[in-house]
Amino acid sequence: MSGQKNVLVTFGFAASVSLIAAAVSALFISYYYSRLPFDLLNVICSEIVEQEPETINIISAVLKEYTAGSPEAAAKEDVLSVLGYCISDFSSLTGEQNVLFAAAGFLTGILLFIVTFLYRNKMEAIRIRALAEYLEQVNTGKAVIWSVSGEDDFSKLEDEVYKTVTFLYRTRDVAVQAKNDFAENLSNIAHQIKTPITAISLSAQMMKQNVSASFRSYDTMQSNKHLEQIEKQLLRLTHLEEALLVLSRIDAGTLHLQRNEVDVYTLLVLSADNLQELLASSRTSVDIPEQGEMLVTADLDWTMEAVMNLMKNCMEHSPGGTIHCSYAQNPLYAEILIWDDGEGFAKEDIPHIFERFYRGKNAGEGGIGIGLALSKEMIERQNGTIRAKNRPDGGALFEIRFYSH
Repeated sequence: MSGQKNVLVTFGFAASVSLIAAAVSALFISYYYSRLPFDLLNVICSEIVEQEPETINIISAVLKEYTAGSPEAAAKEDVLSVLGYCISDFSSLTGEQNVLFAAAGFLTGILLFIVTFLYRNKMEAIRIRALAEYLEQVNTGKAVIWSVSGEDDFSKLEDEVYKTVTFLYRTRDVAVQAKNDFAENLSNIAHQIKTPITAISLSAQMMKQNVSASFRSYDTMQSNKHLEQIEKQLLRLTHLEEALLVLSRIDAGTLHLQRNEVDVYTLLVLSADNLQELLASSRTSVDIPEQGEMLVTADLDWTMEAVMNLMKNCMEHSPGGTIHCSYAQNPLYAEILIWDDGEGFAKEDIPHIFERFYRGKNAGEGGIGIGLALSKEMIERQNGTIRAKNRPDGGALFEIRFYSH
């Protein structure tokens, strides 16, 4: 109803202005046409009186009766028609001029309507622009209190936008607070884990010393076996504690990444060197062809950590094989490919491969499901993307892209 009301108001305004213009035009035309018969009658009477002065009394009496509205003053005979005259002979306006006046009035009305319509559209455009600017301020976090005036459709829209923005701000604040609480909880859990890890590690070292001093060979072998299991689990817990601390820093926004130019070949070589001990124990090799200098803007240490996690994943899925690396660049992005010769990812694992604490179908025994999630966080925070898929001829493939803009 409000939209129909606005249309009716606009139409009423245009019609009112048009009627006012038509009334003023009619006033001037009426005055003009009323002047014509007076001038004509004045000329005729003057000529008659000049020719027959005694007729002035007759003319005066007839005019008095006619102006008084007496029906007896009506002409007994249509003398002008008998003499061959018609109404148009005594009008100074021709048919073309009448059409011209009518067209001028019509065009004036159309012009007034167009002006009114354009004015209304202009006002709507101004309000739409103001609403768009307000939404831009909302997106940049600089929105101020929105003042709503009027009761038309735009005012209702503005009111709903303000309510929505207020709700979104509140939701965002709650989400940020929840995220900070989660990050703080992760940090507290990591610190709480560290204390028992240290105690268990010291106890394991003491047990190892006691076992070394024992002379019972069978018991010694069993004890060493149990100690190895304890040390494996301690190493796993240590990795978990370190990963939780990193995750808490990421979620809290306190992990600051440097923005430096990094050579991709150097990045890959340093990542492989840091994994040399693990690669040697699993008899896995890394193939990194030198394909010329290619620079990306990234934090060397944390990007290297991300690449190491990808290489470790490839090593776990193809022990004794080869980890292949390749890289290329175009005007839009720099691409790094890392793949292995293993069986590849299970089809159902691919959509969840980068989720935190997700362990795939063929995950290694010591994994905790955080490495790939950390790699994704590190790369995406540096204007990059990462994708996991299977190669057509076999093997798991990680595709990393660092965008130039």
